[in-house]
Amino acid sequence: MNHPAIGPHRAGLYERFYPEVGVAGFSHVDWAVAFYSQVAALLCPEHRVLDFGAGRGEPIADDLVPYRRWLTRLQGRCAHVEGCDVDPVVLENPYLDGAKVFAIGDALPYPDGSFDIVTSRSVFEHIDTPEQTAAELLRVTKPGGWICAVTPNSWGYIAMAARLVPNRLHVAALRRIQPGRKGEDVFPTRYRMNSLTQLRRLFGASADVYLFRTSGEPAYHFRKRPIFAAFKLLHKLLPGTNQTALCIFIRKHS
Repeated sequence: MNHPAIGPHRAGLYERFYPEVGVAGFSHVDWAVAFYSQVAALLCPEHRVLDFGAGRGEPIADDLVPYRRWLTRLQGRCAHVEGCDVDPVVLENPYLDGAKVFAIGDALPYPDGSFDIVTSRSVFEHIDTPEQTAAELLRVTKPGGWICAVTPNSWGYIAMAARLVPNRLHVAALRRIQPGRKGEDVFPTRYRMNSLTQLRRLFGASADVYLFRTSGEPAYHFRKRPIFAAFKLLHKLLPGTNQTALCIFIRKHS
């Protein structure tokens, strides 16, 4: 069966290895569902939320799974969703109630303690200035508030492989490995906020750092069943420290 929400090519491959995809379009190892379920548990109707590195809203706009798209879209489920990015495309993001552009190295354009929750999806791996970024995220978060981020694990094979490929070649490489990935959504990687040690050094003096490591469905498989099967087995065998993704939850001290 081809699930209408995810398209015939993806459905045929994913349902073979994760039959539950045929139910609602996502598997039991879906990291986005796991991460945003935790965010949803923290979210209250009166909260103000900052989407740090919101971009054009690609995770919502390009997601064909209705439940995951609803879970990821916080707009309408809290008082205000603000977005900021170094790319002016954020001003066109339709999933935000407000948006601002800032320059790399500049302070975030918000007063101290502006937000109950800060979310960040696939952004920490691109940060050039981790100390300044961590300080700014803590500054705009209310005491007792949360910074929630999902990013590749520095010790996972995806991050390790990415470090072996020069940034100038990432778009071409991903075009072959992930044909559906858009070049406009590929950015240079740094991996300076992508391990528990780094996060504790950056945030630990002012916040409690929680995280879990996980590996979702294989993403780099050229749509070939043997490669998909091999990566699925690898995900089962990987030790916890080498899982591919980090789901990070940082609570600022009151």
